[in-house]
Amino acid sequence: MSGRLDIVIVGGGTAGWMCAAACAAKLDPRRYRVRLLESEEIGTVGVGEATLPQMKDFNDFLGLDEREFMAATQASFKLGIEFVNWGRQGDRYIHPFGTFGRPVGEADFFSYWARANIAGTAAPLFDYCFPIVMAKADRFMLPNGNPDDVRNAFSYAYHLDAFLYARFLRRWAEARGIERVEGRIVDVERDGEDGRIAAVTMASGARVAGDLFIDCSGFRSLLLGQTLDVGLEDWSHWLPCDSAVAVPSARSDAFTPYTRATRRSAGWQWRIPLQHRTGNGYVYASRHISDDAAAAALLANLDGEALADPRVLRFKAGKRHQGWSHNCIAMGLAGGFLEPLESTSIYLVQVAIMHMLTLLPAEPAIDPALPAEFNRVLDIEYDRIRDFLILHYVANAADAPLWEQVTSMKLPDTLRDRIDRFRHRGHVPAYRDGLFGPTSWQAVFVGQGIVPQAADRLADILPDAVLAERLDALSATIAYGVQSARDHAAFVSDYCPAPAP
Repeated sequence: MSGRLDIVIVGGGTAGWMCAAACAAKLDPRRYRVRLLESEEIGTVGVGEATLPQMKDFNDFLGLDEREFMAATQASFKLGIEFVNWGRQGDRYIHPFGTFGRPVGEADFFSYWARANIAGTAAPLFDYCFPIVMAKADRFMLPNGNPDDVRNAFSYAYHLDAFLYARFLRRWAEARGIERVEGRIVDVERDGEDGRIAAVTMASGARVAGDLFIDCSGFRSLLLGQTLDVGLEDWSHWLPCDSAVAVPSARSDAFTPYTRATRRSAGWQWRIPLQHRTGNGYVYASRHISDDAAAAALLANLDGEALADPRVLRFKAGKRHQGWSHNCIAMGLAGGFLEPLESTSIYLVQVAIMHMLTLLPAEPAIDPALPAEFNRVLDIEYDRIRDFLILHYVANAADAPLWEQVTSMKLPDTLRDRIDRFRHRGHVPAYRDGLFGPTSWQAVFVGQGIVPQAADRLADILPDAVLAERLDALSATIAYGVQSARDHAAFVSDYCPAPAP
């Protein structure tokens, strides 16, 4: 060894190159050597094209130029996710990247809305959210930085081509010293004493040794799952969709600044608008619909010409029992998979990267406290996202066999408690670790027909007339503020135009 800790990333794709880019940006090359092994022969899943606002944080963490990144990845802006036919057929709502309302008294805004809603004097909750009203108008603007301006009460994410993002990060990381090794791995060597991974052997015969291995090998989980035999905690009894069929289509006139998820009889369909095309897919439970029928349903519900043949993917919802075992850390699909209903896949890669950097050992001998803490935090992240996804399924009409199954299933105790507390008085506990905060839960609860039966007592003090006046003023302020936003397509065309594919 050269005195540097030798990090070997196995697999490219989005997860591998995000990890490599973070290492290039933040690790001292005098102390860490980083190599990424990937084979052009092995394809990537590459259908996860919708992200969360934390991705902007990650790009800023790297120091990427937003306009350059968006042009290179054919990206558009995302203000939230529209859910169509969830709850009941004909319903639609948007889960926003922002907050509901603004302070109107001693209690939080949602408590005042719940009180007015029970009294029948409130407008729909979603009228009090700036990014929702802006999204419905197909408009966009950047936050203005003024904390007193309602037009600053939101964040945003991206729709992007995941393959182009990985390619963009590859160029960026290689320019900053990351070594890429082309080739297919044919063997994994373990240390005879402690079982850690010692090296991998390439098809060329080359042996690549390392101190810390990052498994970004996708669903195969070559190192963590296959070699170290870390099993998968199966959550398919709660999240029964196990397949997806995906197809790109020509960009339609509806260049929306939001993702759309439409509930179907055996699952749900996604729509993700990029600059050069629209990404589409049908996530479904294979026991309730065949691949051919799912593909036919998807093709029948596109808003542009299909640009390729539908492609079928298989998966199982769950996570590895440990994301870090021995000297191996799994990221992305190698560590677990939760379906893309709330666009969490890239976020979970990001969380793993950030905690890896925080807990990175300085020498080959790894203190057991480091993987223990990594696994603790990742378990919390997965568990809380799992509960949030299950909520979408359980709060529905039982109008088809799949929906009969999920609406009658036994829920995790953590989710059942959260639903009961919300129904009682609109309470959504906030927590330090975990992705989705109160606004997200409020949006899905109310959007799918679960509303509080009473309001927080702190909201009782404000007189009815004053509360009604403040709510009316707020919705008017939001509606007026949206008028200053630009058409989304025009904004993207001026801000980050992408070259023709």
